[in-house]
Amino acid sequence: MKITAIRTRIENFELSRPYEIAFRKVDAVQNNVVEVDTNIGLTGVGVGSPEPHVTGETPDACSKALKLESLNWLIGHDVRTINQLSRELARRMPGTPAARAAIDIALYDLLGQFLQRPLVDVLGRTHDSLPTSITIGIKSLEETLVEAEEYFGRGFRTLKVKLGHSVEEDIERLRKLRGRYRSTIDIRVDPNQGYSPEDLTRFHRETSALDLEFVEQPMDTKLDESLWDLPAGMRKQLAADESLLNESDALRLINRRSGEDIGACGIFVIKLMKCGGIFSAKRIADIADVGGVQLMWGCMDESIVSITAALHAAFSSPATRYIDLDGSLDLARDIVSGGFELEDGKMRTTRSPGLGVTLLADQDEASES
Repeated sequence: MKITAIRTRIENFELSRPYEIAFRKVDAVQNNVVEVDTNIGLTGVGVGSPEPHVTGETPDACSKALKLESLNWLIGHDVRTINQLSRELARRMPGTPAARAAIDIALYDLLGQFLQRPLVDVLGRTHDSLPTSITIGIKSLEETLVEAEEYFGRGFRTLKVKLGHSVEEDIERLRKLRGRYRSTIDIRVDPNQGYSPEDLTRFHRETSALDLEFVEQPMDTKLDESLWDLPAGMRKQLAADESLLNESDALRLINRRSGEDIGACGIFVIKLMKCGGIFSAKRIADIADVGGVQLMWGCMDESIVSITAALHAAFSSPATRYIDLDGSLDLARDIVSGGFELEDGKMRTTRSPGLGVTLLADQDEASES
């Protein structure tokens, strides 16, 4: 199954529900789409969603990395040598993980199609379904409760609440939210690096009775070394997101000090757009599995294509405990149909080969990259 052609384009997606996080407001996103053709008539689809605030990869850098002249080396290679191709992608595209993820996802889609199996079964399924969280941005207390009620009515039972502007206001929002939904929802929170160590200590103390699942990336990555100084019980409830970009970060964060049974955090947040795709994500997942760290699989604002890819990868790891794969739900439109199934907040893969997505015919807003 040899690669015969590659097509790339830029898709600009407006969000049906703009949102705010600690460091910016978001109302539209750019995704880069890759289609890979083969000599046996199969086409694989991949998508990259760059996030400069996390990885330093700008939309322009992502698009430049996916120029066809930079990808011609793939022509003629056999997709079944995917491990070799993935290592070469990492060598050629070290600073553009979302661009790399777009190619990587398309190749894995092809592999599943070739084997006529859902990709997760090729990777080694360990999960059939999990509830995804759905995200509430930084909002007023009243807006938070209204949005939570909407999501509850749609069947979601896990909320991820964005924090980080004011620890006092954050605590009040969560108290009111927990008061309204005493035992009927799970709550996880994400300050997006907005807390100081003092803020985090206060937050941990004053929310201890609220039964929060975990706290995602509370402090700036520049403060990573201070994580090991926190009490073990607090570290166990922390999830590393922006601090975890690749396999080297996973090894660093999992490191234990003498006499302790936990490293810098108890949870890793894997995103395909941070690490460069499924190949690297699986390597991080294996490190977590061996090291006793739980996994949450997250996303940017992305097409169904890459959300589905993350879901297949997540369901192949024994260390997976949580998913936060709501990134396609607020797009005003998409480029494919199919992919995952979502019912009462629970996600599952389909039985279709590969990713199980079908490109939509109308792509009038697309532009060649």
